[in-house]
Amino acid sequence: MIRELDSVVLRVDKPELGLEAGDVGTVVHVWGEGEGYEVEFATLTGHTLGVLTLAPEEVRAVEEGDLLHVRRAEVA
Repeated sequence: MIRELDSVVLRVDKPELGLEAGDVGTVVHVWGEGEGYEVEFATLTGHTLGVLTLAPEEVRAVEEGDLLHVRRAEVA
């Protein structure tokens, strides 16, 4: 079960924010019993790229063995 403040992995690209599948975000709100999630995506220095409302099939919980990978984001 995904809860508020959990890290989640994006399963789909969101080009409008420059996000790619595999990017990691933080759940800031859970709708109902997991019908959807508000997820904040930010750089490692804390610059928020955006907050998206995502369906359960668009994210997954972080799993054992997941590895972070750094790439550059376009920061306005």
